[in-house]
Amino acid sequence: MKLIVFVLLAAILISLGSGLFYLSGKRHDSHKVQRALQIRVALSAILVLFLLISYLMGWVQG
Repeated sequence: MKLIVFVLLAAILISLGSGLFYLSGKRHDSHKVQRALQIRVALSAILVLFLLISYLMGWVQG
């Protein structure tokens, strides 16, 4: 359970870093920045859904 959350958080941070890298480079590649943003939003949504389902299933206590 914790491993899944940590992996998703790491993937979100990697996507954030890659978007920053493509944005701050000399050649701004808007397609790569957009793709990194899409991946980050999708991973964040997956993480929120996973935590919500985990809470409802009783795996996580609030």
